[in-house]
Amino acid sequence: MATQPTRRTPVGGDLVYRQRRPVRFWHWLNALSVIVLLMSGLMIFNAHPHLYWGQFGANQETPWLEIGNVDERGYLRIGPVTLPTTDVLGFADGQAHAFPSLVTIPSSYNLAGARQWHFFFAWLLVVPGLLFWLWGFASRHVQRDLAPTLDELRPRSLWNDIKDHARLRFHTGEAARRYNVLQKLSYVSVIFGLLPIMVLSGLTMSPGVDAAWPWLLDVFGGRQSARSIHFICAALLVGFIVVHLIMVVLAGPLNELRSIVTGWYRLPKEREA
Repeated sequence: MATQPTRRTPVGGDLVYRQRRPVRFWHWLNALSVIVLLMSGLMIFNAHPHLYWGQFGANQETPWLEIGNVDERGYLRIGPVTLPTTDVLGFADGQAHAFPSLVTIPSSYNLAGARQWHFFFAWLLVVPGLLFWLWGFASRHVQRDLAPTLDELRPRSLWNDIKDHARLRFHTGEAARRYNVLQKLSYVSVIFGLLPIMVLSGLTMSPGVDAAWPWLLDVFGGRQSARSIHFICAALLVGFIVVHLIMVVLAGPLNELRSIVTGWYRLPKEREA
């Protein structure tokens, strides 16, 4: 009787299937949606470049964050601290806008157009995101691939992973096929924390939604607080994207891109003892 050949454990240098199709599709659709939402959101912010806490906010109120200009001198004010930002924020390219046209959609001042871009791509973020949640739990992708284990969450394990990243000592061989604990924590925080808070705080800024769901105003402490939280979450998301791209470059951009485009990933070879 013939016996089935045993499947060996992949080793460094092997090409393995790492990213499934729904993950890859959602990643790129989400990337497009987030980029457009950030850029159109900056144009919306340009209409009133001040942030407040509480229910109300207007020109006579004192903002906790303000981007503006005095003549041709741009500035960023956070609480009592004022920083000069000429040619970056407040006044750039000969225009007095909080954020320059290079990073906004539309590139010229257009509040109505920015809102249309923002709302359309918000749906492209929310609907596929909910479907990804359903698929992630139903297929056990969340439980199996994203949820950290108790051993990974132990302080010693977390500290060792932080030290390895600081030394650019990334996982190799079979271990590189799975997300490390820092990746898991960051992905879970963004997918199930940062993005939902952004969506709900954005909804809280809509008078129509507030009329239907007034509890959102209580959750976020008022419409202006929701706007501030929305802006802070956007800034944190930008920080996550920057760190994510840096890690991709340091870990090997061609191999990482092949993984998220085709699903196939070549395991890095094990380090010699």
